[in-house]
Amino acid sequence: MRAGICDMVTIARHLNLTLVVPELDKRSFWADPSDFGDIFDVDHFINSLRDELMIVKELPLKLQLIRTKKRLYSMSPVSWSNETYYLKRILPLARKHKVIHFDKSDARLANNGLPVQLQMLRCRVNFDALRFTPQIEALGRQLISTLQRSGQFVVLHLRYEMDMLSFSGCTHGCSTEEAEELTRMRYAYPWWKEKEIGSEAKRLQGLCPLTPEEITLVLKALGFTKDTLIYIASGEIYGGERRLAVLKAAYPKLVRKEKILSPDELRPFQNHSTQMAALDYMVSLASDIFIPSYDGNMARVVEGHRRSASLDSVRNINNH
Repeated sequence: MRAGICDMVTIARHLNLTLVVPELDKRSFWADPSDFGDIFDVDHFINSLRDELMIVKELPLKLQLIRTKKRLYSMSPVSWSNETYYLKRILPLARKHKVIHFDKSDARLANNGLPVQLQMLRCRVNFDALRFTPQIEALGRQLISTLQRSGQFVVLHLRYEMDMLSFSGCTHGCSTEEAEELTRMRYAYPWWKEKEIGSEAKRLQGLCPLTPEEITLVLKALGFTKDTLIYIASGEIYGGERRLAVLKAAYPKLVRKEKILSPDELRPFQNHSTQMAALDYMVSLASDIFIPSYDGNMARVVEGHRRSASLDSVRNINNH
């Protein structure tokens, strides 16, 4: 989601188009009803990018009629397209239809080979413009403060939730019943095109997330001792406590936001997976060490954000 927003801002700027504050997908597995403004500070998003492009909270009234009459032109840009594709294919469509709606924003802009200015704007959106709401920021800082009072801590982004295993087809370590359940779930979502997936073949290609048992071996190999404080950044682990048993035995100081915060503090964010993930994101940025079990979108964005913050720290030191 976050990377997609960065791409859409960059595309709008490159085409000199006005961007409407993005709508978030509510049809996904998580069924999260959160809007953009429930996660990010909308006014900061608009104002911080004012010198780059115009962003509006909603379509102007005269253009809303296009949407009301269901004449809104909607499409999915080709994945991993470069700036030339958007100039030659998308800009003429925007001029023709006045309003163009992208119904998919994931991986729609190439990662490499783009002008430096566009890459810099991507980073600016991600590391500055996308600020969480004051409510999320406050609770995130509280989480971080509690962890830091105990000393140094590691964030383990343990990507072992049901959706990850189902849509990746990775069932190593699961029972026959669990593997069947994950397959049924994949078939239950028509928008997921890849249905038949060979788990072991994918695993041999290195495309599966590490299991909790495997990440335990990795932590030991890296030299982490039993008294290491580890914060697990994730949703509900598939298989629950049974799958966490080996990790807990090796590292008993495992904590999660649900263990640190009270039910009352978490209640406003319950059943809003993206808002809960925002808390994990903040803690991941502040941790002494960040370890992802899978090279997914959140891991990449967190790693990039941490590098950016480190560079800023170096610049600040050099300025004194």
